[in-house]
Amino acid sequence: MRIKPVLSNPLLSIAAFIQFVRALQPAQVFKPKTAILAVSLLLLASVSVASAQLIKMTVGYGAIAAGQLPAWMAKESGVFAKNGLDVQLVLFKGSTPAVMALLSRETPIGQVTGPPIVTAALRGADTVMIAGGAVIADYWLMSQPEIKTGEQLKGGTIAVSTFGGQADFMARIALKRLGLTPAKDVALVQIGIPQDRLTALQTGKVQAALLTPPDSFIGLKRGFHTLEYVSVPSQANGVATTRRFIRENPDIVRRYIKSQIEAIHRIKTDREAAMRLIVKILGSQDKEILEKTYEDISSNNKFPPKQFPTLEGIKNILDSLGEAEPKAKAAKPEDFVDMSFIRELDQSGYIDSLYKNR
Repeated sequence: MRIKPVLSNPLLSIAAFIQFVRALQPAQVFKPKTAILAVSLLLLASVSVASAQLIKMTVGYGAIAAGQLPAWMAKESGVFAKNGLDVQLVLFKGSTPAVMALLSRETPIGQVTGPPIVTAALRGADTVMIAGGAVIADYWLMSQPEIKTGEQLKGGTIAVSTFGGQADFMARIALKRLGLTPAKDVALVQIGIPQDRLTALQTGKVQAALLTPPDSFIGLKRGFHTLEYVSVPSQANGVATTRRFIRENPDIVRRYIKSQIEAIHRIKTDREAAMRLIVKILGSQDKEILEKTYEDISSNNKFPPKQFPTLEGIKNILDSLGEAEPKAKAAKPEDFVDMSFIRELDQSGYIDSLYKNR
């Protein structure tokens, strides 16, 4: 689905249009105001047609968190529109329901984490990661101030996003380090997005919660205790779709991936724009929290310029799913990714050209 602009060179077209207006009137009575009005109408018409040509699509995302900033940057800065897309971002409370929307074709592309994508594919779905987004998962298991050890957490409840999602995956790593067993020693409860999990901790509904920036930084400011910090290579918030959608709409996927690359470049190179967007999307925070959040989101280790999905991170997901999903043991990380669109942009030299003068 290739977009063909009506005015391939608007300036030449406008000049030609002025000549056309002149030709309609004798030279001695040519009125510049008439030409200006005509040009204005032409520009409005061309903008209207260009807008109509944008490909409308709905994209689901699983949390109001710093890891989702690339999609919001692409939308707010006009990157999606520049690449011919009119994207409506829709919040689902967790990557698992966002993946369900992907499978039902309610949303053709999702900004989601790796665990539910991998799980769905193991169970026969054609879900696939197409851009890496965040390739390191950073989670803080934060507890009430008086709970300072795993032993003190026994019998308590821990807030995660949704079962099978990234927070659930990371909670199990944190609990294993603390010598605790889910269901036996502690209960995991589903409490949606990070802000809701922080609220549940603040109000005493849970004894601990899995948090990500900036909510983890806010939690520290409010005096909650970090029981365990888990940072591992993992396919965190990235871009996913289905193999069917790729077959049927490769040009749309290509446009979306290009937008992802350009949005991350904008985040890394325009600090002020990124900081304003953090405030707009995540809410007003003090300067220290904003600075920490920006440093986290702009890190090359976490959000690499070349947005390949992380095979190491997907292997870690498969290893954690081994007991619950027997097929995970024989699966290869390559089975869950399509790197062709990123590879195409990389081999063309486009990504390197973006960062050439950084």
